[in-house]
Amino acid sequence: MTPTNSSERPSLSFRLSKAELVLVFITMLWGGTFLLVHNVMTVSGPMFFVGLRFAAAALFVALVCARSLPGLTLLELKAGVVIGVSIMLGYGLQTVGLQTISSSQSAFITALYVPFVPLLQWLVLGRRPGLMPSLGIGLAFAGLMLLAGPSGGAIHFSPGEVATLVSAVAIAAEIILISRYAGKVDVRRVTVVQLATASALAFLMVVPTQERLPEFSWLLALSALGLGAMSAVIQVAMNWAQKSVSPTRATLIYAGEPVWAGIVGRIAGERLPGVALLGGVLIVVAVIVSELRIKRREAQETGAEPAREEREAG
Repeated sequence: MTPTNSSERPSLSFRLSKAELVLVFITMLWGGTFLLVHNVMTVSGPMFFVGLRFAAAALFVALVCARSLPGLTLLELKAGVVIGVSIMLGYGLQTVGLQTISSSQSAFITALYVPFVPLLQWLVLGRRPGLMPSLGIGLAFAGLMLLAGPSGGAIHFSPGEVATLVSAVAIAAEIILISRYAGKVDVRRVTVVQLATASALAFLMVVPTQERLPEFSWLLALSALGLGAMSAVIQVAMNWAQKSVSPTRATLIYAGEPVWAGIVGRIAGERLPGVALLGGVLIVVAVIVSELRIKRREAQETGAEPAREEREAG
């Protein structure tokens, strides 16, 4: 690094490693799934479809990684189960919401999991968020109010919006849990356990929710297989990449998800009202702002090392 004078000069770094490029790719895949799930809700209930989707995903990963499965440890079983619970809640409630709200709106609300990550760490772990995450949380709240849409001078959240908002909290918990166990477990074995757990719990939820079982349709079957394969790729990639990518850096990359979902939804003919679109833009800005870190370069003569670009949240 080139020596500088004694003053600090802040700069922002957006360099991407190979692991981060993988996360960019799966974010594009992830954003494209919202419209497909929205369409599938015309032929299936949410919990049955989530169970079917993750059953297919678990099967795909298990077939590819069959040789490594016998080495499953107790820690890997625990990690897979707790992550699987968060996956079922996140994707299950998100799918419930997609029954009544557009895929673009769902994607923007789901993106709130990014500022929820530092917020959850504060509430659960006592780690107070810094200035930028706090600013991001404030912007996200403002964006959510606009996205929900004022009616009669007050904000009214529809059941679909509430379900999606809660799903964002569960997805934030998933990110934190993945980062907590990354590097301590075998990615392949944990991925199979978490996908199987999410599938089993979703199927079980069909009973208390009194969800009617769907009739066979090619849309349901092909969507379950396609999304199952995509979910397998996404979960393996997340578990692998977050061994070397911090939770904050990962969630910054995931900020592109609602953008890709919005593009796909727009192509399919979805149109958000102007105020809702402004709210979506604020949420994306909040996602980026909440994960920005300033890299400071200090004078060489001070003997201090450059400040870390990221601080591990997990």
